[in-house]
Amino acid sequence: MTLNTGDTAPEFSLIDDHGATVSLKDYAGKRVIVYFYPRANTPGCTKEACDFRDSLEQLNGMDIAVLGISPDTPEKLAAFREDHQLTFPLLSDPDKSVMKAYGAFGEKKNYGRVVEGVIRSTFLIEPDGTVGVAKYNVKATGHVARFLRDLG
Repeated sequence: MTLNTGDTAPEFSLIDDHGATVSLKDYAGKRVIVYFYPRANTPGCTKEACDFRDSLEQLNGMDIAVLGISPDTPEKLAAFREDHQLTFPLLSDPDKSVMKAYGAFGEKKNYGRVVEGVIRSTFLIEPDGTVGVAKYNVKATGHVARFLRDLG
């Protein structure tokens, strides 16, 4: 199952890298990017997170918040945040239920083999709770710049 533009974004409540509960409804009436990544402190995930960090001022200027979601524990996410001075919430989805609801977990190709895992994906959730943009199988490098370009 994948989400498309206009679909209602699945609601979620997850623990963040500070141990607090963060819900999508906390961002009701605002635009928010929700992006899914496989694992903290790996080269691709670090590049993507740092790109979001470095673009956060521009995104916030467009009134867009950012949430990163992975299956990592809150403790591992806190270390990731500290290691790379990340300035947006990182959420833990250990049972991958939110990833599955967004279509960001399932079969994918990894070095030519079909495996089951996190599908690197990014969504723009509009103020009314619908999906404004849904991107699956994104490349970590250059992804944020392409996303910003597509937003105009």
